Amino acid sequence: MEAGGERFHQQRQVLILFLLLGVTFAGWESRRYSVMEEIESGSFVANLVKDLGLGVGELAAREARVVSEDNEAGLQLDLQTGKLTLNEKLDREEMCGPTDPCVMHFQVLLKKPLGVFRAELLVRDINDHAPEFPEREMTLKIPENSPPGTVFPLKKAQDLDVGNNNIQNYSISPNSYFHVSTRNRGDGRKYPELVLDRELDREKQALLRLTLTALDGGSPPRSGTTQVRILVLDINDNAPEFAQAHYQVQVLENSPVGALVVKVSARDLDTGTNGEVSYSLFYSSQEMSPTFELNSLSGEVRLIKKLDFETVSSYDLDIDAFDGGGLSGKCSVSIEVVDVNDNAPELTISSLTSPIPENSPETEVALFRIRDRDSGENGKMTCSIQDDLPFILKPSEENFYTLVTNGPLDRESKAEYNVTITVTDLGTPRLKTEHNITVLVSDVNDNAPSFTQTSYTLWVRENNSPALHIGSVSATDTDAGANAQVTYSLLPPPDPLVPLASLVSINPDNGHLFALTSLDYEALRAFEFHVGATDRGSPALSSQALVRVLVADANDNAPFVLYPLQNASAPCTELVPRAAEPGYLVTKVVAVDGDAGQNAWLSYQLLKATEPGLFGVWAHNGEVRTARLLSERDAPKQRLVVLVKDNGEPPLSASVTLHVLLVDGFSQPYLPAPEAEAAAAAPADPLTVYLVVALASVSSLFLFSVLVFVAVRLCRRGGAASAGRCPVAEGHFPGHLVDVSGTGTLSQSYQYEVCLTGGTGTNEFKFSKPVLPSILESNFERKSEGSPTLQNRLGI
Repeated sequence: MEAGGERFHQQRQVLILFLLLGVTFAGWESRRYSVMEEIESGSFVANLVKDLGLGVGELAAREARVVSEDNEAGLQLDLQTGKLTLNEKLDREEMCGPTDPCVMHFQVLLKKPLGVFRAELLVRDINDHAPEFPEREMTLKIPENSPPGTVFPLKKAQDLDVGNNNIQNYSISPNSYFHVSTRNRGDGRKYPELVLDRELDREKQALLRLTLTALDGGSPPRSGTTQVRILVLDINDNAPEFAQAHYQVQVLENSPVGALVVKVSARDLDTGTNGEVSYSLFYSSQEMSPTFELNSLSGEVRLIKKLDFETVSSYDLDIDAFDGGGLSGKCSVSIEVVDVNDNAPELTISSLTSPIPENSPETEVALFRIRDRDSGENGKMTCSIQDDLPFILKPSEENFYTLVTNGPLDRESKAEYNVTITVTDLGTPRLKTEHNITVLVSDVNDNAPSFTQTSYTLWVRENNSPALHIGSVSATDTDAGANAQVTYSLLPPPDPLVPLASLVSINPDNGHLFALTSLDYEALRAFEFHVGATDRGSPALSSQALVRVLVADANDNAPFVLYPLQNASAPCTELVPRAAEPGYLVTKVVAVDGDAGQNAWLSYQLLKATEPGLFGVWAHNGEVRTARLLSERDAPKQRLVVLVKDNGEPPLSASVTLHVLLVDGFSQPYLPAPEAEAAAAAPADPLTVYLVVALASVSSLFLFSVLVFVAVRLCRRGGAASAGRCPVAEGHFPGHLVDVSGTGTLSQSYQYEVCLTGGTGTNEFKFSKPVLPSILESNFERKSEGSPTLQNRLGI
């Protein structure tokens, strides 16, 4: 079992391709080598390196294999020396039987480059078998009136050897009545005939015993003997005669056991026991004895064993008919076995290559050989595969076929093919054999990673903790193995001013993105960059996707009061005439919030007042108005505390203190009498006058420059403000809130004015964005020092 498995394994390892008729060695004549049978295993047969004209070691380099036609491992090839030796003892009789010469056909298969070398091994016979008679004793009944010269056929001996080692002549022991003559049959076989030298006399001698010797032509010769028992009979002058001297019949090889093959018939003109005929096989070879059976009474020859055309295609029988008087007649029967299509085609895989790289051009997948043991049309074959596969079959000599790819394959479309090779003969009925081959397609790196999205938008709330996971990107690769393993990386941002390396990082294995620093919405609202995905193939392929990071605002900025200024050297005092009607506009508190959205929606409320109920603050715009008529009992100096609160969570707030002076009219001095007198009594210092004039000039020039700059900027945005009028913030806000800009911050597209009137509208002043740049800078530098974005929002 183990030896058979090893032989099958060796057969499957044979790798040969014979694609074109012009392949190397294709035109060489078949060579013949010869060995004697029964020589020891390992005996030298030939030197193939010399015969093939190859160099030493070239057989190994070209992966040479020896394949016999019947898949028998009788030969062994040394790939290094090129010596062809016997792998086992060869028995010519077992291999070829009576066939002479005994030739074993084999091929030497070369792979790189491909070639086929055909050769034959002649197994020469040695005289290792002695002649052997089928019976130890044969009996002849000879009438006593037989004339001299009468010939009596004797059963011949068998010798498994062939040629000169087969039987050459017969001899008989010395006697005075008979001698033996050796005759040749038409098939070359020799048989003995007993020739009567002188008449017999039954009364003198009724029984003779002779020794028949068969001698072959070997060196030294071998012999076999049998006893011939001769019974001298009384006169019987009519021998049986067959209806035909030669019978020729055909029988199908699939005939059942017991089928009638032929019926011979002989008759004897004598009567009585001399006319009773019985039949017997005069000669039967070893192949015939267990195959046919002769009925001695009826002469019917029947089949007792299944026939096989592929093993033996014809049989010859010699039949004797004996009468009761001892006379006999002989006939011959030739039986021809008719082939039927009882053998399905055979397929042997010599080599199989799997897996195959998907980008390979026309590639050899398998090499195989087909064979049908039938003959004629029954032995002719066709070979095919499925039509919907990217493979084709290419025929070679001596029933070899090659399965090759019909162009490059695509593993991503199909990674495995099941190829069914169908071999069909042309017999009736047709027989077929199917063999399945699984061909795997190996991957090459021909697909770049593909992101699940072309762009990603990620949100992160400002003031985040460092190393915060803000999102992920994902890419897939339709390749396999290392070709599908994706690594991620950050690509340089389109804006070189964005310090991407200090803002985010990416996990190269899974595409997770992390914020490295705490982000500030007021400093950086959004930034974008590209992420690359690269596979680990060779060469590596990559793709990229855009990632946009938006910073969400957090309520981390308290409202900032622009008017009235809280850090001035002297508090701002508002003047209100005592004759003012209810609802009189005293002043307007202007505040901004550096946050965005609802975090910048501001509301105002009166927190403290000297006279509760005298003033009120509008919650949505910060206007301070009188709530009732003023009376003489109201104190001339009023102190109001206004609370400004945003709408964040939690809300942040700021407070501002207003000083209101109640006056009877604007012609009344604004300062108390002691202060006015002190001011009048102070002598005018010339240096002070010069400093005041210089400061006024510089301030006027600076104010004029700032106004021109603001006007140009506003004109570019189409939002210049009309003179003598307070603009109202645009947009829809809740009733209790006031939005100081379209986005909740001081954007550059708006200007702010504070209009203070005493009822006539002639003594009002304006507050616009470039009025106090130093104050705005000093207050905002604490939160957004060095932040050009926030300063731009404030118009500074």
